[in-house]
Amino acid sequence: MKNDIRTLDLNLLKALDALLDEGSVTRAAKRLSLTQPAVSGMLFRLRDYFEDPLFIRTNHGMVPTKRANELSTPIKQILTDIAILLKPRIFDPMTVEMTYTIVATDYALKAIVVPMMAELKLRAPYIKIAVRPVESERVYQQLSRGEVDLALLTPQTTPEELHGKALYEEDYICVARHHHPLSMVSEMTLEQFCKQEHILVSSEGNFTGVTDEALAKLSLTRRVGMSVNSFQVIPDILRVTDMIAVVPHRMVLTNNDLIILSLPLEVPGFTKSMAWHDRTHRDPSHQWIRALCAEVSQNPPF
Repeated sequence: MKNDIRTLDLNLLKALDALLDEGSVTRAAKRLSLTQPAVSGMLFRLRDYFEDPLFIRTNHGMVPTKRANELSTPIKQILTDIAILLKPRIFDPMTVEMTYTIVATDYALKAIVVPMMAELKLRAPYIKIAVRPVESERVYQQLSRGEVDLALLTPQTTPEELHGKALYEEDYICVARHHHPLSMVSEMTLEQFCKQEHILVSSEGNFTGVTDEALAKLSLTRRVGMSVNSFQVIPDILRVTDMIAVVPHRMVLTNNDLIILSLPLEVPGFTKSMAWHDRTHRDPSHQWIRALCAEVSQNPPF
């Protein structure tokens, strides 16, 4: 390997990073705003510098060699460190202009992103937030490629290679509409709870969840009449029916249309956390936004 740093053009590292991400000279050229012949020429120089073919053409496109895969992580870190080096030393949230992308479930959108936005618009009015749905199998790739900046997950669903921080512990409560037949009951019994018709959230359309697992330990079952794929619609359904729902506490903090019923069994809660890639770990703007996220998460309005 020609290991003299004086002979290495850092633009070649940007090209290699794009080629590794895109798996195509054409797509890498588009990402770099260069012509395809220019990127092909850069790949030729990279092969000469690292004394490795780096990519092999197959029927399925360009496949990186073992050496190319070994270079992927350190190159991303080098490019990130250079970007940080070139940024102003002082980060001023009141003047910075940037777009920050978060992946979140509808629960995390309601419980974390909404209160964070209230503070963000006061403290950093020119930061734009883009929220995308969670694709569990793609989270690490999205963060490592810079497509996403922060993921709101749980410790159990966070890839080991990412940085992570627990935000808070969530518990479950039981809710219903105002003037529900059980609204005058001071303590709902297990029998009453199981006889009520329930609504639950399941992305797969299942009619069982964590509450049913808790009931099964007591050799009990409940009557589930509806399964939906989003927490957001539950208040609307409860308002027009006599159904009840067991939901995370923060989902209904600001909803005055619902009442809380006593929950006659213990339903295990969960930890909500955030995760990010090492490429943004030291970036002052990202550090500031993560700190704000943690701050609003640990001070809920209840």
